[in-house]
Amino acid sequence: MEQRFTFDQVASVYRASRPDYPETLIDDVISYAQLKSTDSILEVGCGTGQATKSFAARGFKILALDPGPAMVRTARESLAGFANVELIEATFEGWRPDNVVFQLIIAAQSWHWVSPEVRFVKAAEVLPSDGTLAVFGHVPVGLPTSLLEAFKQITLRHTGAWGPPPEAWYLPHGPFKGWFDHSGLFGSMQHRSYPWKWHHTTSSYTSFLRTRSDVRMLAPATRDELLGDIAKAVDGQGGAFDIDYETHLYIARRGDSGN
Repeated sequence: MEQRFTFDQVASVYRASRPDYPETLIDDVISYAQLKSTDSILEVGCGTGQATKSFAARGFKILALDPGPAMVRTARESLAGFANVELIEATFEGWRPDNVVFQLIIAAQSWHWVSPEVRFVKAAEVLPSDGTLAVFGHVPVGLPTSLLEAFKQITLRHTGAWGPPPEAWYLPHGPFKGWFDHSGLFGSMQHRSYPWKWHHTTSSYTSFLRTRSDVRMLAPATRDELLGDIAKAVDGQGGAFDIDYETHLYIARRGDSGN
């Protein structure tokens, strides 16, 4: 199974364990895009609607895409109170825009899953000359030292590998700035960072890990053993901890030359 489709297997867990996005980020995107109440938003990879609901609550009409049937079904439940949201089960690559134009495209923790040949070309096709593309994602940047070492040893023992989490794509030294620049289809990209803390218990942290793409790709027995040992490590240090997080935003206008 392609890695990006593994989230659909745990849609209900994903909805319960994934965090929302900073309200300041949502406001900054809307301000940068200079959205009017009549403007429409396209969301690429809406998941279970964590980012969708924040934009929908501000009254904008949203067309949200996700390739997972269970993710779309769960998002539809989460967003049932918003008549301004339409959900479509589709990849961005396979979706047919039918000459619809959006003032803003958002991609929350999803842009890296879209085929490189399609990402910016298709985005540019459905944005007007002053339209905006906003890509953002959460990144863990600080675990308690004792837990970090314990998690490293546990992960090495069960998988033989240890490295940055998948979310590290979204750090400033990751690929996003280069992707925007190399596309040649967008103007000057702006980067903004939003720091915050995420409090976890043993249960909430292992539930979150069950939704991470690298953990989803493990054999079921290996995954269960890994998460069991991580749970024991957290329990052994009080059963709760905080992680320092940053949410990184990459934003640019179609054809803009200087903002």
